[in-house]
Amino acid sequence: MKRVNLVTLLDQYNTDDRCRDTLEAIRWPNGVACLRCGDTDVGDVPSRNQFNCRGCGHRFSVTAGTIMHRSHLPIRKWFLAIYLMCESKKGMSANQLKRTLGVQYKTAWHLCHRIREAMGNDPFTGPTLFGIVEVDETLVGGRIKGRENAHANKHWVAGAIERGGQVRIERIPNVRKDTIQDFVERTVSPEAEAIYTDELRSYIGVETDTRRHETVRHSEEEWVVGDVHTNSVEGVWSLFKRSIVGSFHKMSVKHMDRYLEELEFRFNNRANPYIFRDTLCRIMNTDPLEYRRLIA
Repeated sequence: MKRVNLVTLLDQYNTDDRCRDTLEAIRWPNGVACLRCGDTDVGDVPSRNQFNCRGCGHRFSVTAGTIMHRSHLPIRKWFLAIYLMCESKKGMSANQLKRTLGVQYKTAWHLCHRIREAMGNDPFTGPTLFGIVEVDETLVGGRIKGRENAHANKHWVAGAIERGGQVRIERIPNVRKDTIQDFVERTVSPEAEAIYTDELRSYIGVETDTRRHETVRHSEEEWVVGDVHTNSVEGVWSLFKRSIVGSFHKMSVKHMDRYLEELEFRFNNRANPYIFRDTLCRIMNTDPLEYRRLIA
């Protein structure tokens, strides 16, 4: 299932049955198995688009227990929403999805967050960035009128990107040395060639015996010294902030982590011809996200 354009997607998945067949192949590549007992002696219940286990009598559907659990939205609309969120470089707002799919705003908003939840459902374990790695931090959020502290409504986000490779993004409580260096140690391999940063003092000490650390002094209008710069990671910040201004318009800190995970997933799969299929795989392996939990 290579990357396709919108017309091909609409032709290929123009019915819920076709979409359901694709999800079944992803979830049960070796044949349908009961979600309760694992028995493969399973029969169809076509009138309800369900399966019936002949062993324990359990009835279930292909979306049961997944992020699509108990969704009343047609599966073909799910496929379209997933495609649009995968292919929209600066993200897809709930309002835009509402207009495109012809659904209520509440439905579109819940749908967006469930897809983001699935995109982030594959946490990285251990440092995964090698070669030359750029690390930077930025403030995300709006200004509050009438307050002396213009940053009162802003939150720190740290990012690390391997030149020509993947990016890691994470919301952090502050930019103190212990916080920054913990982020670096969890994302950048000790075997990386170098770490390039700005002159923030919190980065002092990130070098190792085999990993050098070099900086550019932005406060002195120094942006590039040879191949030392942080332009790549700053490009990620620019993309994220343009998505807030241009697509989402506003963002709650409560849900910021999901927006960051969406950006990270889409950026890291920018050259992946199977991004749509891989997102469907995550959809099938992510637990339900109830609306009441989102608004709690």
